[in-house]
Amino acid sequence: MTRLSINVNKIALIRNARGTDFPNLTHFVEDLLKLGVQGITVHPRPDQRHIKYQDVYDLSDLIQRYPHVELNVEGYPDKDFLNLIKNVKPHQCTLVPDTPSQLTSDHGWHGNDFQFLQSVVKELRQFQTRLALFLEPNCNDVLWVKDLDIDAIEIYTEHYASQTGQKEKELAIQSILETSLAAKKYGLVVNAGHDLNLNNLGLLLEHCDIAEVSIGQAFTVECIYYGLNEVLKRYHEICLK
Repeated sequence: MTRLSINVNKIALIRNARGTDFPNLTHFVEDLLKLGVQGITVHPRPDQRHIKYQDVYDLSDLIQRYPHVELNVEGYPDKDFLNLIKNVKPHQCTLVPDTPSQLTSDHGWHGNDFQFLQSVVKELRQFQTRLALFLEPNCNDVLWVKDLDIDAIEIYTEHYASQTGQKEKELAIQSILETSLAAKKYGLVVNAGHDLNLNNLGLLLEHCDIAEVSIGQAFTVECIYYGLNEVLKRYHEICLK
């Protein structure tokens, strides 16, 4: 079974667009939890254009009432982010190499980031949270990641999700599978995310044993088309196979 973690950044973005508290993010997340969602992902950025730092505190308080649910906080490990993790102590912290002006996550960490990450991981290890790194689907990256004191990786799946041809999809899945197997060889948990949706998630999970998938952009759009209950029903069915 794969844990389904819903990224609620886009819900926060809709709220922020009108400068009001509608939709109320905490109420929306609680509806998700009541419908069986097992994880919530947030990715606060320095400009707080969608998730605000206060949202992370509010959602952490809410999720503590749901023992089966995990909070995953993603982001670039600057001073503010590290302080946030220290205070909230989420179940999982996923480090992503975003720049402040970056529109969305579009690449993973590389070997030349090792020394920087080594110092960051050392600091985060004080905060009692599972640590994950956002990586490209490249098994060679696992060779340097294994020497960091981390627990998991999240494989960047955009390249797979963007393929339309069957052969291209198969090659993309093979890269994810090889990266996953290499990571598990060294005892790392394997998560995946970015541009996954109802149409491509099932094929990925048929071939790769993924502990957790994070879905946000597509989830929000799919809810507009099909409705919240129907979309979650479909995702639950895919993740339970």
